[in-house]
Amino acid sequence: MIGDRSRTKVSAWRPAVPGIAEVFHARFVDHAYPAHTHDTWALMIVDAGSVEFALDRHRHGATGTDAVVLLPPGVPHDGRTVTAAGFRKRVLYLDTTVLPERFTGRAAGVPLLLDGLLWRRVHGLHTALAHAGDALEAESRLAFIRERLHGHLDRLAVPRPTASGREAGRLAAELRDLLDSRIRGGLSLQEAAGVLRAHPTHLVRCFKQTYGLPPHAYLTGRRIERARSLLLSGQRPAEVATAVGFYDQSHLNRHFTRHVGTTPSRFTAVGGPGRRDLRTPSGRPAEESGGPEG
Repeated sequence: MIGDRSRTKVSAWRPAVPGIAEVFHARFVDHAYPAHTHDTWALMIVDAGSVEFALDRHRHGATGTDAVVLLPPGVPHDGRTVTAAGFRKRVLYLDTTVLPERFTGRAAGVPLLLDGLLWRRVHGLHTALAHAGDALEAESRLAFIRERLHGHLDRLAVPRPTASGREAGRLAAELRDLLDSRIRGGLSLQEAAGVLRAHPTHLVRCFKQTYGLPPHAYLTGRRIERARSLLLSGQRPAEVATAVGFYDQSHLNRHFTRHVGTTPSRFTAVGGPGRRDLRTPSGRPAEESGGPEG
């Protein structure tokens, strides 16, 4: 199937609300995300259509007005459209002041939360974020979302890793730290193997076993994530490309489009509050959905 870019709509911005790193609204007709990770939490609701995704090598699907997807930081995931009609989604990227990293293992096991109240709270927060003067309301709504998410995650247990898993995890974590310290400059597999005193293929196997994607894909994803942040801060794509480690702007464009579903230039061309009249799936104006505690 050939992707229909003409019907793709993307809007992204960084609100003045502590704890929210990015707001991302999108409509995709035919798009597939490659496996990647974030250093933030991704809290997603689907407004129309269905989306399928794999998290930690297990596949899930989301649709409807009570399904909330919570993707933890550092855990690989992908995403793709399910039907020819595509899907519309709204995502909040939340930092660890909202949800601490200790919840990562729990969230990876149960990323799909069937909670109508949580869905409505997330929807209400997006509505508040669409208006620049409603920062206090948005903070209040985020506090109730945080409370609800903590309640879900507190009830989940974390499985203990096996001895072999711990060894592979240790080596993989060391390689991830090395990659994170060299996002712009990068490093060769031979160099990484020398630093960590491990055979190159063993290093790749441990990393993929632990994180679900090879080191080069992880590094590309981290570069894309940094690029999103720099673009939202106002930097030009050509500057961002070299700043995050891509060879040139065309190199950035190719990977950015695969990961985000649009080009860097279009990513920030339309963004910020006040762009649209957000409505609930029933067609009622969003303002009727209740106050921050709703």
